[in-house]
Amino acid sequence: MRILSVVGARPNFMKLAPVDRELAKRRDLEHVIVHTGQHYDPDMSDLFFEELWIPAPDYHLGVGSGSHAQQTAAVMQRLEPILTELRPDLVLVYGDVNSTLAAALVAAKLGRRVGHVEAGLRSGDWTMPEEINRVVTDRLSDLLLTPSRDAGDNLVAEGIPADRVHFVGNVMIDSLCWALPQAVKRDVPAHYDVAGAGYAVVTLHRPANVDDPAVLRELLETLDQIGRKLTVLFPVHPRTRERVHTLGFQRDRGGGLRLLEPLGYLDMLGLVAGAQLVITDSGGLQEETTFLGVPCVTVRPNTERPVTCTHGTNRLVAPRRDVMLNAVDRAVARRSPARPVIERWDGRAAERIVRVLCDGELVDLDSTAAAPPHLPRRAVALPQPLAAT
Repeated sequence: MRILSVVGARPNFMKLAPVDRELAKRRDLEHVIVHTGQHYDPDMSDLFFEELWIPAPDYHLGVGSGSHAQQTAAVMQRLEPILTELRPDLVLVYGDVNSTLAAALVAAKLGRRVGHVEAGLRSGDWTMPEEINRVVTDRLSDLLLTPSRDAGDNLVAEGIPADRVHFVGNVMIDSLCWALPQAVKRDVPAHYDVAGAGYAVVTLHRPANVDDPAVLRELLETLDQIGRKLTVLFPVHPRTRERVHTLGFQRDRGGGLRLLEPLGYLDMLGLVAGAQLVITDSGGLQEETTFLGVPCVTVRPNTERPVTCTHGTNRLVAPRRDVMLNAVDRAVARRSPARPVIERWDGRAAERIVRVLCDGELVDLDSTAAAPPHLPRRAVALPQPLAAT
């Protein structure tokens, strides 16, 4: 059996890593990795492969930056001859980036079966390119591998047959569980002189937050104000840094806001694990902070991961100073001593994925073997996995 995985951006790499490790255990299977090059900066790509122990890609398409149409078309053009030559039994795509949609389109048109890791997530916001990518990819996929029950509900409500939907759990949590001991050993907070102190971690990159100068200025001034109470560490995405520079923003030199270079996965995880608070517009961080029990303020009007709000530590806020400051105060003051427990976010999603792919095992949406279908908001108190020694 030959399975071909297509990845192109950092969130894809974190989903690929545990799946690749499980597939490598199958001696009768060939796993081919194609990197589209959608993220091409070494800090955005190569370092993640190294830290997550992902083998070097078998093919690198070198797509690079461009508009949504340009990226999608370039991936399709360069991937098609590879699929035509290799004729994989299954093309596995991850997440919701342009590479995900492009690979699903090429595979479907060539008659190859498609599996979608992280299927069924919906924000309901059609202004987000990711929402379009998610919906179209799911329509093209033969195997829909969902991270949460609500994702499966979305697919069934859209008319997708239930026998194509497999509730495998959140594979991002597999990577987190695997990497967390390494991240804690690095003692990243000490490197930034915040060990033992309250600090916040920030990431912002979505166009709605960084492309509008007025919105970006409001966000930066709010972060500057938060920095008067606690240190704010902001690893700045290259695209966001360009916008900040164009804006001419000058932070309060006496305050706690610090603009950092982009971080690798382990360093970022080490910072988040020890943080008092995370402010973000990232989907992955909403999940990671929920698992770690770290309060998260998400600067978005909606989320495709509502379980992080209903069962987790996440709060959605508008990009307005008064709203954000109030949310930050509430999040810090009301932090629970217990980490949320969400069904099948247990570090074993990749095992279930591979059983579906290779053994044809059905992971029933109605199965309650792992946990009851509706968990309480908080489970019993668990020790935080964040304490730096």
